[in-house]
Amino acid sequence: MAEDVQRHEMATLRELLDEAVAGRGRVAMVTGTIATGKSALLYGLAEHTFDHGALPLTATGSRAESALPLGVLSQLVLGAPMTERNRATAVGLLREGARGHLPTGQAGVSAGEQVDVLIVDALCTVLLELSERCPLLIVVDDLHHADRASQQCLSHLARRIAYAKVMLAFSVPDPRALGSLHAEMLRQPHCRSVRLEHLSPGEVSRLASGDTGAAPARWHALTGGNRLLVDALIEDHRAGDGRGERYAEAVLACLHRAGDGTSRVARALAVLGEAAPVSRLLGQNDTATAQAIQELTRAGLLEGGRFRDEAARSAVLAGLEEHERVELYRRAAELTYRDGAPAPLVAGHLLRAGQASEPWALPVLEEAAARALRHDGVESAIEYLMLALRSCPDERRRARIATTLVRAKWRIDPGTPAGHLADLTEALRQGHLTGGDAVVLAKALLWHGHAEDARDVLGHLRKLDELDRDAVAELAVAHAWFRSSCPSFLRHLPELTDEQTGGAAHSLSADRRTESADALVRALTQGPLPETAATAERILRGSRLDEMSMDTVESALLALTYTGRADLAAPWCDSFIAEAASRRAPSRQARLSAIRAEIGLRRGDPAAAAADARRALELIPPDSWGVAVGGPLGSLLLAGAAMGRHEEFLPPATRPVPEAMLETRFGLQYLYGKGRFHLAAGQAPAGAARSAAVRRAHGRLGARQRRVHRLAAGRGAGPDRPRRGGGGPPARGGAAGALLRVQAGAGHGAARAGRHRREAPPRDAAAPVGRAAAGGRRQVRAGQVADRPHRGLPRGRRVPQGRGAETAGPAPWPRSARPAC
Repeated sequence: MAEDVQRHEMATLRELLDEAVAGRGRVAMVTGTIATGKSALLYGLAEHTFDHGALPLTATGSRAESALPLGVLSQLVLGAPMTERNRATAVGLLREGARGHLPTGQAGVSAGEQVDVLIVDALCTVLLELSERCPLLIVVDDLHHADRASQQCLSHLARRIAYAKVMLAFSVPDPRALGSLHAEMLRQPHCRSVRLEHLSPGEVSRLASGDTGAAPARWHALTGGNRLLVDALIEDHRAGDGRGERYAEAVLACLHRAGDGTSRVARALAVLGEAAPVSRLLGQNDTATAQAIQELTRAGLLEGGRFRDEAARSAVLAGLEEHERVELYRRAAELTYRDGAPAPLVAGHLLRAGQASEPWALPVLEEAAARALRHDGVESAIEYLMLALRSCPDERRRARIATTLVRAKWRIDPGTPAGHLADLTEALRQGHLTGGDAVVLAKALLWHGHAEDARDVLGHLRKLDELDRDAVAELAVAHAWFRSSCPSFLRHLPELTDEQTGGAAHSLSADRRTESADALVRALTQGPLPETAATAERILRGSRLDEMSMDTVESALLALTYTGRADLAAPWCDSFIAEAASRRAPSRQARLSAIRAEIGLRRGDPAAAAADARRALELIPPDSWGVAVGGPLGSLLLAGAAMGRHEEFLPPATRPVPEAMLETRFGLQYLYGKGRFHLAAGQAPAGAARSAAVRRAHGRLGARQRRVHRLAAGRGAGPDRPRRGGGGPPARGGAAGALLRVQAGAGHGAARAGRHRREAPPRDAAAPVGRAAAGGRRQVRAGQVADRPHRGLPRGRRVPQGRGAETAGPAPWPRSARPAC
């Protein structure tokens, strides 16, 4: 209640008190909904009573004491100053009235509702005699909560004070709360009704600006002018909490004042979010619900059958007792499911109930998770799936749910689903995991470095007599993926017929994933063909980062990069990184940032490549990268070698990596980057060891597989070489050519490059490692030995193809090892 309104109503009451002191008794009935300032007005009047030469007697009605006969009247009489004799008489009357009551013979009238009229009259006489010695102001706040006997006595007193020095001041939120008693009082000619309302928008603004120095325009819309809520907002605003703890307490205080029935409706409404199904949820008639909603609306909590403010709704939900919360949400889930509500709404109720024991609940949770994954609600999908997993009694279905959960968690952090892999492996052994999910499990196991377990899973697939359509679809893509990333696993995959592959691709919409993976394989095994680049770009144009497309985008970007079109791959990659950020998919951001680092190296920008590689390792912790950590680490080390900042890049060079990584292309990328880094840092033995490791890893591969890994590591006929069939200027080979361009652009100059050529080890070097290391310490800081070291050197000064050349930088593969194009 604003100050000007408060002053006006207070002036009205004080005028009535003056009239009562003058011998003309008055009754003031103060009404108004919750938190309109009724109590403040009455007790403010009581504080001014002595100024008028009167004596205040106050009492407050309470739901807890509403069954205590004459409880409120006892507060008034026992608080009055009187002689011991009069007090003893009054106490005796109160006790007699509380003990006995007249039987009415009326059905539905309980004990204490009818008091002996003689006792009522005697108690009123006690108060009237007291008023002859000193005018009285009798204040009863929340009269509707007073016991019935006290209400009868006060009604009787109101009829007898017309010419007494007594003023009665009562407060009730709604006249209907007193029933006929309110009408009986108002019909007295000396009774006056005082109606209080909530604050207007202007009054809220004045209060806000006066207390906080600001006038939030939305505060009236949030509170409906409810003074209790406005005061709480002001306090929270002062404390910098927005709508914080005080606001939540004020909301719950409003519900407490409203009564149990209204509070139950408010809690049900908070659970459902709309008023229509509340009666069915609570199992009560629509009339009672409508009255409660009307009261909540008048209180400023609701508007149009909904909470004005979601913070108010959250406060109501937070105030639920645990057992009530579970029961309300369980019933809300069943109610909305029967009404055909969308799966996410029903699943949300199940989630808050914390149980999904009904037969219909699991399909709802799975459907809601699928929808959430399609619309980037990964966190919600994970919650739905975890509840489904806890509630599912069927082992085969649990395995399917767990696989979907692994996919969902992978989109946030590939390290988090690791705990589910052992359970899924056991489910596979028990025959509960389907073929398609088994392929997903194998790739996840390999990612986390469990190579032997991955082989066991693939071996299990080979033993199956028949593969389902999901398994065929996953295997069709997996063949190309393993071929480009982990070729040593190809022999463990079941072979597919052409009929199986074609049927699976079309029936499960996996053709784009398969086409993208095949494009990457062609880029790595056949060289930079223009048609491969065109295929990759066409795939990217039609792709978005939805639930299943990350592998598609990744393969297409790498195919475009490895076919010499890093210039085209860069904007595509940036676009997908932005999309992944908007979809809140940190795992995808990280994988795309790792690809962006490779693109940066091939474009001769080691600083950008280092930043992208670091971003990839920040978005996903290195431990969560599994075997794929070799990709961003290798790019980071190559960038460090190119920029000559060895101390800064030393920690990545010494970080432990999974042993299984060496069976993948990521391992080759890492070893190549680490060898370059050591050579550039002047650590020839370490660089030579890494070169030997690269040779050993290549030695375990077939010819085509060697080419795959050479190109993935940035060596050989790389993306920046001349493209077959025309199109684009020739450039230096691979990442190393890019590094040479970086050094030239950084001002190392032709003289330094010439000195490097003069110091190149001879073809028949007796100590190739030592001399290469010496040249490396002086000149290989930028990793400047190109993948094709013959280019740009004078005739007769070719870099040798022996071990010395390899320590100084990766030599090109002999023509005999290259596949026919």
